[in-house]
Amino acid sequence: MSDRRWTVLVTGGAGYVGSVLIPKLLAEGHNVKVLDLYLYGRDIFAEHRGPRLTEIQGDLRDSKLVAEAVKGCDAVIHLACISNDPSFDLDPELGKSINFDCFRPLVRASKAAGVERFIYASSSSVYGLKDVPNVTEDESLDPITDYAKYKALCEDVLKEEQASGFTTLTVRPATVCGYGPRLRLDLTVNILTSHGYNNKKITVFGGTQKRPNLHIEDMVEFYLESLRQPHEKIDGKTYNVGFENHTVMHIAEMVRDVVGKGTEIVVTPTNDLRSYHISSDKVRRELGFVAKHTITNAAEDLVRAFHDGKIPNWASDPRYVNIKLMKSVSLK
Repeated sequence: MSDRRWTVLVTGGAGYVGSVLIPKLLAEGHNVKVLDLYLYGRDIFAEHRGPRLTEIQGDLRDSKLVAEAVKGCDAVIHLACISNDPSFDLDPELGKSINFDCFRPLVRASKAAGVERFIYASSSSVYGLKDVPNVTEDESLDPITDYAKYKALCEDVLKEEQASGFTTLTVRPATVCGYGPRLRLDLTVNILTSHGYNNKKITVFGGTQKRPNLHIEDMVEFYLESLRQPHEKIDGKTYNVGFENHTVMHIAEMVRDVVGKGTEIVVTPTNDLRSYHISSDKVRRELGFVAKHTITNAAEDLVRAFHDGKIPNWASDPRYVNIKLMKSVSLK
């Protein structure tokens, strides 16, 4: 199916991953619909607008809008959510309504519209705390936050909604890093790089915790690959998608090597000692997918973007930090 041209609905397509994914989908010849609240700005795809891109500004909880959005689509890539624990905890009922309550209606609307393939972006946080050296897809799900709990519950819903002719795929990504037009500076590698480059000082909270990371280019490549694979190869499957698992201190040292050896690293205590190390062997073994971009590449891309003026007002603009943006809007 590698040469098939799909009509794809990407929910949350104007977010961090979507800002890189949508142009790549268009470049591969796909027709794309984006359903998004566009909280981070309306013009993110201004240079890509044309007959193959349809932008729908609206709420995923609007069932009529969703039914209209999925019409004529062959595939759905579901990225939309209140992303990360702090943003979810800001208003748990809001988070649940977006991250869970409207998920089954979206899946059912997709099936009713004749969608052939539904790709769900879950999270590696569904595993919770694990003592094993490599967390595989066979490990139990023990989410420790509401954000992670509802990600896991959506996985159950998708399994329940499996049907003939409706291919489902669940993705559990590592923490994404690197530059995107709709940038997040509240993710480990991106935080450390922004402060290291601009302040010549990196603050590490704890440092011994292991964190799995994945360059945004590799995250996007996996979604593209998920459209190339034959139905029978991925139907009902769940994959971890990650690359480098390092301690936060090691990540800080790699970032320092990029932003400048003289950059100070300051360690401060933290109560957040969550540590996990996901294995991406299954996706390599079954689909041949291997990430190619490193944490160093991500830091280099961010430094280049800062140098080129692509990240203005990095310290004050709430659009770079999800919880700050959520506090600045009256979303209900």
